[in-house]
Amino acid sequence: MERRQKKVSRIAVLTSGGDAPGMNACVRAVVRTAINEGLSIFGIQGGYEGLVEGDIIPMSMRSVSNIIQRGGTILKTSRCETFYHKVGRKRAYDVLREWNIDGLIVIGGDGSFRGAHALCEEYRINIIGVPATIDNDIYGTDLTIGYDTAVNTALDLIDKIRDTAESHSRLFIVEVMGREAGFIALAVGICGGAEEILVPERRMSYEQLYEAIKVWSKAGKTSSLIVVAEGDELGNANQIAARLKKDYNIDCRVCILGHTQRGGSPTATDRLLASRLGYHAVLGLIEGKSDVMVGWVNNQIVFTPLEETWEKKKPLDEELLQIYKTLSR
Repeated sequence: MERRQKKVSRIAVLTSGGDAPGMNACVRAVVRTAINEGLSIFGIQGGYEGLVEGDIIPMSMRSVSNIIQRGGTILKTSRCETFYHKVGRKRAYDVLREWNIDGLIVIGGDGSFRGAHALCEEYRINIIGVPATIDNDIYGTDLTIGYDTAVNTALDLIDKIRDTAESHSRLFIVEVMGREAGFIALAVGICGGAEEILVPERRMSYEQLYEAIKVWSKAGKTSSLIVVAEGDELGNANQIAARLKKDYNIDCRVCILGHTQRGGSPTATDRLLASRLGYHAVLGLIEGKSDVMVGWVNNQIVFTPLEETWEKKKPLDEELLQIYKTLSR
């Protein structure tokens, strides 16, 4: 088989930040693509913390056998305070030099990409980021690894909550993850038939929420569902429920889905996305790309400068916002 002219020969992969279903599928794709292209491939255990500490292992085809269906990350992940500072990044670079590693793939979110960008700017090391976060809030890709699984996990739980809400004629407030973005809330709210969806990107007052609840009641609805992203400006689900009770004497039940959304076996969509992005991350390094993130936009692979992934805001789909308003009446 014809080999590409390689800009790197020894590369490493790490997972950083919050875990997301599909990270293992991406690690698998990176390892097997690297080996297929004649590269030496290493795994960094424990994210940037492991890089600073030199916790590195050689990887082989068998290292990633039977992991594509597993949630979490076999390489483990962490948040590394040391890496925020130049002295920590200097230590990380020294470790890479000790291992003669000339390319690095970072699987994570915007915080992980900030660290990768800083390392790129300060030292001569080729780095490509792969977007993996359930929040789906990274600019430069239509989907992030883990998002589809998180939506399906939340939807399954919301369907169960809807059964109880209807049986007891109750109003439920369900809180999903999304501290700064409402992608999960909007998707599961539409798919779960929620009467209202509260997201950080769209302002709504308590008065407006109360008026909406009155409209549902007049329409004859005996049970209702409000989906709220954890970062909504009205507060978390418990705060919203307490305020509705205090100001309007409306009783609500609260269900916080929490970290259940991060776990579980990745969906087919996430496995395909992770495999595709991991494959192209390796090819990108071989071609000499660096300080960029590999993403999936309009059914095409694109490379976006790492700085843009957090400096530019990824908007919610305005059409979906209109659709949910129409369908929830």
